[in-house]
Amino acid sequence: MHARARFLGRVAVMNSAIAAVITMAFADWTLHTPWRHAIEQFVIAFFITSCISPVCMLVLPKVAPPVFRRFRAPVNWFIVIAVMLVLAAAGSLFAVTVLAAVGYLNLSVILRVWVDNALKVSIIVTVTVGVFFTARGIMRSRLKEATLALRTKERDEAEARRLATEARLASLESRVQPHFLFNTLNSIAALIPEDPAGAERMTGQLASLLRSSLDTAATPLVPLEHELKIVKDYLDIERVRFGDRLTYHVDLDRHLCELAVPRLSLQTLVENSVKYAVSPSRTGATIWIRANREPSGLRLEVEDNGPGFQVDGELPGHGLALLRERLLMTCGPSATLTVRSRNSHTVVTVCIPHLTTS
Repeated sequence: MHARARFLGRVAVMNSAIAAVITMAFADWTLHTPWRHAIEQFVIAFFITSCISPVCMLVLPKVAPPVFRRFRAPVNWFIVIAVMLVLAAAGSLFAVTVLAAVGYLNLSVILRVWVDNALKVSIIVTVTVGVFFTARGIMRSRLKEATLALRTKERDEAEARRLATEARLASLESRVQPHFLFNTLNSIAALIPEDPAGAERMTGQLASLLRSSLDTAATPLVPLEHELKIVKDYLDIERVRFGDRLTYHVDLDRHLCELAVPRLSLQTLVENSVKYAVSPSRTGATIWIRANREPSGLRLEVEDNGPGFQVDGELPGHGLALLRERLLMTCGPSATLTVRSRNSHTVVTVCIPHLTTS
């Protein structure tokens, strides 16, 4: 309702402006022209314009676009102007007929008035105004099409980037999981000659661990509780290999269990400690696993008392370097991974923003 009222208001203002121009240009106004006569001429011009402009505003937007799509210049403009001339002639003839019907004009002079005055004025005004509004409509239509094409292109590019990121993330994860799997299979192979029963138990634990990991393969984020279960399964498997050389402690607030973390992130940190702290030491090592909530997010920390390793010695595509890439793609640049190694203690810390698994 409000849109229609605004439309009618714009039409009335436009017709008034056109009628004023027509009256001043074609009614021979002078300073001595009586106001009554001037107002009469303005009302007649307004009436004729009102009989033409609404039809033009309804017909031209429907006619011009298909014509401009099908024909090239100048043919398209010739066709549109021809339509304008027909509308102007029909509208002005209708207006003159109405004026004669209400007794303002004599029936015998309808054609003369129409040809000499109304038709000439209406054609000039219709073509002038019609060309302006048609050109404006074509430009708006092309701008709308260009905007839509740009948005479609941006959407397609964003979708392509998302798919590329997901593909890269899947590639990285496929390199993480075999890395863990190969280590575990090597542990089972080493255990078979000495403890077949232990190897069998370890195989069952590995199957349970892989099943738990594969259940979340469709999402890069899992609850911390789920990640911690993977870590415990992994450490239990490694304890079959290392025995008392491997001990670990978990310091975790139960309120943090539902927070989301990147899949296999904590397991990668623990695996790093097993590789550099437990495996090379005859006496083994102890691993501490901690999680704390901070204002900026979640802080995961894995500490060991092994011999340590070169902080700058991360090989591309392996271990912590691989985890850095996964953190960047999963959590963004706000996620950090830091390593402190000194005095037979190594602490690897991962800080991630607050995330959800949905």
